Amino acid sequence: MDSLLFLAHRMPFPPNKGDKVRSYHFLKHLATRYRVFLGTFIDDPADWQHVEAMRNLCAEVHVEAIVPWAKRARSATGFLSGEALSIPYFRSGALGAWVDATLSREKIGCAFAYSSPMAQYILGRPGLRCIVDFVDMDSAKWGDYASRRTWPVSAVYRREGARLLAFEQDVAARADATMFVTDEEAELFRKASPGNPGRIFAIRNGVDSDYFSPAADSVSPFPAGEHPIVFTGAMDYWPNIDAVAWFAHEVLPGIRSRDPAARFYVVGMNPDPAVRALGDDPGTVVTGRVDDVRPYLQHARVVVAPLRVARGIQNKILEAMAMAKPVVATAAAAAALSGRPGVEFEVAGDVSEYVAKVCELLASERAARMGRLARERVLSDYTWAASVKCLDGLLLQDTGAQRSTVPSTDSVGVACTSN
Repeated sequence: MDSLLFLAHRMPFPPNKGDKVRSYHFLKHLATRYRVFLGTFIDDPADWQHVEAMRNLCAEVHVEAIVPWAKRARSATGFLSGEALSIPYFRSGALGAWVDATLSREKIGCAFAYSSPMAQYILGRPGLRCIVDFVDMDSAKWGDYASRRTWPVSAVYRREGARLLAFEQDVAARADATMFVTDEEAELFRKASPGNPGRIFAIRNGVDSDYFSPAADSVSPFPAGEHPIVFTGAMDYWPNIDAVAWFAHEVLPGIRSRDPAARFYVVGMNPDPAVRALGDDPGTVVTGRVDDVRPYLQHARVVVAPLRVARGIQNKILEAMAMAKPVVATAAAAAALSGRPGVEFEVAGDVSEYVAKVCELLASERAARMGRLARERVLSDYTWAASVKCLDGLLLQDTGAQRSTVPSTDSVGVACTSN
């Protein structure tokens, strides 16, 4: 087997967060075709117990802890160097030395960097084919954050967006291929980088539809008689924090005034203090980390995705749809979905519209039909088999061949497109 260097800003296991879902499925597939040398970081102490699982999958694993205070101090050097703060945050002398030694020792012809900051370890190395998965256009995300924060935080975020865009443009110009999770993100980047040579592709996420299946037989975690409304996600991630706070404070009171049995469940690890405080209201339950989100999804009446800042595809939505649940999302969260609003999921704008659509699904038989159609959409458009087929094309072909041989939208169920 050929050898492959795989770098990720967060250990790709367990696949319990949006970015780790994608990196894990890519890594798992690549490990069947290559001797994978994995270099990565851990930012959640609970993940150390899973390092052995990565060692069993890979030829070699180099893993380092992210110590937040130390990384923030290193990140601050970006103000002096003019870099985006994200770049020094993920800069490690130990990881750099391991990459140097591994490339020198092993006959590695291709490297895959998951998230743009990891590209700093592989670009500019003679004879090394470099594939970078941006996933989302993170520079635009920081711009979104800036628009919702006050000065001076907004100024820092706006600076980060501008500096990170310059870095992303440099990476795309030097890498053999770059990837985004949706056509929309790829096109947004192309418009922001009109001089880019064009090695930009979109490879969609898939869903493990056997694991996230309505056929799952689980005990309900909810008290009898409740009408549970569920949100799932990592609860130390600011867009998720903002989403559940907005929903709990602005939307939920209107729902409960119409349906007193309705209760909002925030399901996800590492709840921020602002999220934990939501549990003080009897209409909201904050679970914290759970062993398995599927019982919460399976027995939910409605799943919500009220994100006001969202980039790319939302795995939380795909997983709920795979379990045949009706989903009500904001336009930002639903923008990249291939399904039909009002048929396979609902899109709500302001507070009153969100209240109306959730209440209708809580009380309507249409919810079950929407859930069935949602699962059909996932089975049609979001398979990992199609996505990893596209990934193989990028890794195996030279740049000139990619444009004609990487599977197109029509051939792989809208999983992969190029410019």
